Amino acid sequence: MTEEILRKIKQLPPLPESAMQIEAVYQDPDSSFNDMVKILEKDPLLTADILKAANSPLYGFSREINAISQAVGLFGMGTVRGFALASIVKKSFDLDLSPYGINNDMFSALSKNQHALMTAWCLRKENKLMGVLSPAAFLVEIGKVLIAQQIITDNKQEEFSLALKTIGDVEAAEREVLGVDTPEVSATIFAQWKFEEGLVDVIRNCQNPENAAEEDKRAAQILHVVRVAVPISGVMTKETIDMAKELISKYSLDLRSFEIALENND
Repeated sequence: MTEEILRKIKQLPPLPESAMQIEAVYQDPDSSFNDMVKILEKDPLLTADILKAANSPLYGFSREINAISQAVGLFGMGTVRGFALASIVKKSFDLDLSPYGINNDMFSALSKNQHALMTAWCLRKENKLMGVLSPAAFLVEIGKVLIAQQIITDNKQEEFSLALKTIGDVEAAEREVLGVDTPEVSATIFAQWKFEEGLVDVIRNCQNPENAAEEDKRAAQILHVVRVAVPISGVMTKETIDMAKELISKYSLDLRSFEIALENND
């Protein structure tokens, strides 16, 4: 981790009270469905953001979701936690992703499409992991915001653009130019904000799941597959899907559920 980016992370403002309350309820083993609903309903703007996200065509529900209780019932507490944290965290950053050749809308589509694929694939088969996978899929790319800031500050836009073209791998280009990559920066941000160790571990090791703690390996493998399937453009291609399927085979994950998820995301 470079001193400059570490300094940026340490200067980030703390998360607002609403995020802390959501985390307290989610982490409390004695909390209930209703406890989460009550916390979310206290914040009308957050409620609106969650319902907007939940009603995205990406999730394929035929009826409109018009209440937080309905969203929690359909998606589960873990996934709605992801919707909420994504809304809160992204408001903590000034976005300029121009070094990556993408705009803010494309960056938003990237995280939404990664999350939608992961949800369609894992909501039923891997429900116990959704508390980690949902925020991880939404927020794993947030490190790009600080990396982009540093590239601009260092006036390395041309160097980074050339690295992207010649190396053809985003994380490798980041390491080549700045010595850090997106998962490392994202994980350090969430460690700074004192998120649970499992979420930090999954994000940090999503490129190399074998380095994750044993209990986090499966979630890190799933996140790796999703990030390969949905690249920085936010658009899946035959090439990225084939690469993702190779990883699914390597990790002995559920290929049939993945293929059904792809059909549902067409």
